[in-house]
Amino acid sequence: MSRDSPGRNCPLSYRYSPDAFRRAPEIEAETLYVIGGLYGNPFALDAVLELAAQETPAPTLVFNGDFNWFDVDPGGFAALNARVLEHVTLRGNVETELANDDGEAGCGCAYPEWVGDADVARSNAILGRLREAARGFPALRARLGGLPMHAVAAVGGVRIGIVHGDAWSLAGWCFAQESFSDKVPDEVLERAFDAADVSVFASSHTCFPVTYRLPAGVIANNGAAGMPNFRGTRFGLVTRISTAERADALYGERLGPIVVETLAVRYDHSRWLAQFDRLWPAGSPAAVSYRKRITDGPGYDPAQAVRRAVRSAAALRPNAATG
Repeated sequence: MSRDSPGRNCPLSYRYSPDAFRRAPEIEAETLYVIGGLYGNPFALDAVLELAAQETPAPTLVFNGDFNWFDVDPGGFAALNARVLEHVTLRGNVETELANDDGEAGCGCAYPEWVGDADVARSNAILGRLREAARGFPALRARLGGLPMHAVAAVGGVRIGIVHGDAWSLAGWCFAQESFSDKVPDEVLERAFDAADVSVFASSHTCFPVTYRLPAGVIANNGAAGMPNFRGTRFGLVTRISTAERADALYGERLGPIVVETLAVRYDHSRWLAQFDRLWPAGSPAAVSYRKRITDGPGYDPAQAVRRAVRSAAALRPNAATG
């Protein structure tokens, strides 16, 4: 497949500049959850809400895209979206493509060269089936298409850019664990922090978690809330940003007055697998691409998810727009 093929190309409408984040925060909170890649798993949503209910004061929940994917049952699709849309919500490539009937972008994933053509084709097929399930809900599709692509938050006075992909695109891969210090130089990332006037970028999209500490700040990619992220595990992940640490965090980075942590989303695996197998039987595109990950986790370990360019503290951006 060429870079212009459905599933690999990145539409112009997905793109923005890092200086788009140089604005006053829309969200102010003591604790913020960033929940990317729910992927239509309602039991993971239950688990996220249970985690949030344990905290006082209640955290602000931000679903930063791709909360749909495997939810091809129309009733389940409508129910999950109704619950998610009670919170702060951004659209991912999945929601963007569900809102239209243009197949030129395929799934809208903008897959890089290290993802195989067969995986891209299966993702396009998954999106096609999900779009059919969504057709009965035109008002919901329009609402999904109207969601913002990014947000600016402030926690403890520290500015945070929330995206689905990266600092340049809704479906960008510059915040993927495969990109750091190799495909995307640290200097490019540092310039994005400066242009955006943020100290944290919280993202998802690329399906593998990574927390990357740079002199300018922290990139926190939660991987997937609705699927396992590590070898031999059966839980999803969310990013938690707060003025107070949480004892059960898997890992985190202290950044002045805040901590950027990763929490486990311990959903009901048996019920989720039974639902997945009902909707996506053996041989279906989702079963071929994802069932082994759902049952066994991917070939990725927690030690790979915590990285540092240097060990110096970041220059924190206060809660104010500067340009």
